[in-house]
Amino acid sequence: MKIPSVLEKIVATKIDEVEQRKSARPIIDVGDRPDAPRGFKRALVDSVECGKSAVIAEIKKASPSKGVIRPNFDVVEIAKDYERHGAACLSCLTDESYFQGSDDYLRAARAATSLPVLRKDFVIDAYQVDESFVLGADCVLLIAAILSQTAMSALYSQAVDLGLDVLIEVHNQAECEAALALSPMMLGINNRNLHDFSVDLGTTHRLLEQIPSDTLVVTESGISAQSDVAEMRAAGIHT
Repeated sequence: MKIPSVLEKIVATKIDEVEQRKSARPIIDVGDRPDAPRGFKRALVDSVECGKSAVIAEIKKASPSKGVIRPNFDVVEIAKDYERHGAACLSCLTDESYFQGSDDYLRAARAATSLPVLRKDFVIDAYQVDESFVLGADCVLLIAAILSQTAMSALYSQAVDLGLDVLIEVHNQAECEAALALSPMMLGINNRNLHDFSVDLGTTHRLLEQIPSDTLVVTESGISAQSDVAEMRAAGIHT
């Protein structure tokens, strides 16, 4: 499996970061979670069953490719605004080194709304799954491009055992096949090529052909206009 160079850098940083966090807090008590997980997948399904497009609205301050996206970044107001405008769920970046995210942003967004929140980070270690649970995340993201089959399976099972929902992200056929081997509750198809950052909505169409109809599919990246939403809905994708 060839990991895109941008992800190689991020993962290398993340390995060091996780080790530092483990040193500072060797044991995470999963009993410290403030409340039960809100149903992330359930919220998406409920929205679709009401005839809506189930939008996962992203809270992101910056990215490696674009730099700072929102200079005036008020996470509480952003989260509330997304909820007011009908988002089904939230996705909050917590990676600090490359996206200027924060664990505090996730806590604040979840406290400010009634929406389920996905922790969008680069999960490579079981420690991060427990950490996500205690932070109050309702769903974790597993990126197939940075995980072996064994690691992805173990992290998926761990999250589900804690009561978290899991979104597995893929962007090519090999990753899709690896993810499908786990019979995932949700599968995210990233339309962005992580090698050159180009976007192709055709990625969703191509991979959709091999995905069982009972798997909830989320199309990611490149959805920037109503026509894009209409195109995905016509293909049977409402999330």
